[in-house]
Amino acid sequence: METPQNDLAFYQTTTAKIIMVGLLALFLLIPLSYVQSLITERADRKKEVVQEVTTTWGSDVHIYGPTLRIPYYVFSETTTLNPATKKEEITQTKSIAYAYFFPEKVDFKTQIKKDNSLKRGLYSVVVFSTDIQVKGAFGVPNFKKLQIDEANVLWDQATMVLKTTNLKSSKSNLKLKANQYDLTFESKENTDKYFDDLESEIFDLRETKSVAFEFQMKYNGSNSVKFVPVGKNTTVSIDSDWENPSFEGIFSANTGSKSITENGFHADWTILQVNRPFAQEHAEYLPQLNEYLFGVKLIETVDQYQQNERASKYGFLMIGLTFLIFFLIQTISKISIHIFQYGMIGLALVLFYTLLISITEHSSFSIAYIIASIAVLVMLFLYTLSILKSRKFALFVASSLAALYAFIFVIIQLENYALLVGSVGLFMILGIVMYFSRKIDWDLKS
Repeated sequence: METPQNDLAFYQTTTAKIIMVGLLALFLLIPLSYVQSLITERADRKKEVVQEVTTTWGSDVHIYGPTLRIPYYVFSETTTLNPATKKEEITQTKSIAYAYFFPEKVDFKTQIKKDNSLKRGLYSVVVFSTDIQVKGAFGVPNFKKLQIDEANVLWDQATMVLKTTNLKSSKSNLKLKANQYDLTFESKENTDKYFDDLESEIFDLRETKSVAFEFQMKYNGSNSVKFVPVGKNTTVSIDSDWENPSFEGIFSANTGSKSITENGFHADWTILQVNRPFAQEHAEYLPQLNEYLFGVKLIETVDQYQQNERASKYGFLMIGLTFLIFFLIQTISKISIHIFQYGMIGLALVLFYTLLISITEHSSFSIAYIIASIAVLVMLFLYTLSILKSRKFALFVASSLAALYAFIFVIIQLENYALLVGSVGLFMILGIVMYFSRKIDWDLKS
């Protein structure tokens, strides 16, 4: 009959209570993981809505060109055996091929203006409109490099080719001025999996052979604006009211040209022929140059679901530290707290994250965080007051949790210093716990 008494004594020890509280904290990882799955599900839903809206409004704006396209005759000989004379006969055929030339210089002046007006259900989709002014010039085409006899060149049938994405969201007629000609770009059969093809009306180069050009493009778009550096000298200038640009591509912006403020950004690029590993002229077809795209991606640094996800990752830390606070109070004050009461406290901490994400979808993350924190703090203050019967302990718990929520909020807002601040903060919390627990008699039975 002594064994049950010994067992009963063990379950009343501090060690047994630590084990039970620890197991309960681990068990609460299950509902916490469901909350994290909910955040992921809502984030995926937002991505679907954004994809749906941007497909209608407009996607990435990427530009490859303009390129001068000039046809020329290609002659070939075919040898056949005449069955009547038993002699070989040579037949000459003539077909048309095309040569492509990149400009000597091209300048893209780009204005990007964000548009916050699109809304689908709970989600506001940030897109933009862009206005691109293009000016440049082609030199005299060098057919000798392509080993083409200029006597076979059809100078009077030249056109300009422009490759671009997001053609369906173009908001301009794409009028082109080439020398003295006023032309229009027209869509042609798409031969490129990445770009849509535009080709101008035919114009005559028999007199000048060189071309000065200018045109304007207006798009509705989203995500990015990028260019292929087709000119021997390619210059790009981008101005925007977007606060969070990400400059991408293998070509960096000019030193000292980048300026980013809360009101937008400005950046310039200058790409020379020696900077790009492809030729100025091409026979028969244009090469794939997607890998040389450069420009700007317009991003949201941390959206509401990323912030909720980051907050939820600290869920176990909040539960563990809160349980530790209650356990120290229980040990120091000799007040008994049942494991069921620990469970109620843990569930309140988990529900903080469901409150946070649900309120965030109708407000900002900061406001949602304040409301959810206050709701949980008030609930736990009243619950602590009822089980500990001490206003002093209830205020201590509420103030400790308020400090923890404030600490985690600061970490979530930080980017470059989040790890440093988090590490220092946890080190200080550990020091405080060690200080207050240094004189506790852990062998004491409650």
